Amino acid sequence: MASLILKSGRDKSVLRRHPWIFSGAVERVDEAPASGGTLDVVSFNGDFLARAAYSPTSQIRARAWIFNDEPVDADFFRKQIKSALASRQALHIADDTNSIRLIHAESDGLPGLIVDQYADVLVLQSLTTGSEFWKETIADILLEETGLKNIYERSDADVRELEGLTPRVGVLRGTIPNSSLTITEHGLKFNVNISEGHKTGFYLDQRANRQRVRALAKDKDVLDCFCYTGGFMVNALAGGAKSIVSVDSSVDALRLGRENVALNGLPESEWIEADIFQRLRKFRDERRSFDLIVLDPPKFAPTASG
Repeated sequence: MASLILKSGRDKSVLRRHPWIFSGAVERVDEAPASGGTLDVVSFNGDFLARAAYSPTSQIRARAWIFNDEPVDADFFRKQIKSALASRQALHIADDTNSIRLIHAESDGLPGLIVDQYADVLVLQSLTTGSEFWKETIADILLEETGLKNIYERSDADVRELEGLTPRVGVLRGTIPNSSLTITEHGLKFNVNISEGHKTGFYLDQRANRQRVRALAKDKDVLDCFCYTGGFMVNALAGGAKSIVSVDSSVDALRLGRENVALNGLPESEWIEADIFQRLRKFRDERRSFDLIVLDPPKFAPTASG
């Protein structure tokens, strides 16, 4: 098998099971595999450290799949996927929603792979050469282990360019006639656009925060900045907010937010299409205040260089 040999003294993070090997730590690569292929990570002294996916163009030159010498094959990915699914089942997340992040990259031992479930559709993001190399195998295993039939791919994040990958968006498995899906979360409904929305379509990681806003909103004047499609705003209305102002620069996001309000039979609120920072300065100058402010901005600097 191909090997990546680390420079002297650069094995400490790998010994602590950090999965990333940066280019500056690499002494040399022997018999380099294809982009995304598997190689052994070896210390300067020749000690085996990990088995990793090779990324020839990225500053993160390899990402560890496993820290022993077991093969990285279809059985490996099945074991990892089954473990990720079992952890979600143990948390009983599906008791409150039909939409769950099933696989969260390094957190589940699968660097570069994101898989979200929206009702009966899986949305997959492949962000690294390793996940791209094994994508077809992973897709087959996902359908077998979940019992679902449809996978939509949203591999269009900017970080793919750093890996030397081009964007890929579209149906990966099955038939998905409509990219707009309706999901449920804590008794509320949301329309999600899996083909054009941010990330995979909805911020599933904010579920607990949305519920917290719902609990705090009663009789409050609420400002929702970067409101996107109204996840926080819908919860604030459901929690009995006295008034809500929702601000976003995207007219499409505001349109979907209005749909989500109507979908839940909630009262209409104030919507503003504007640059958030300019609008906040205007509120300041008007001495307009709010009881509860939701501020959930997008990332502003995708890399250290901006």
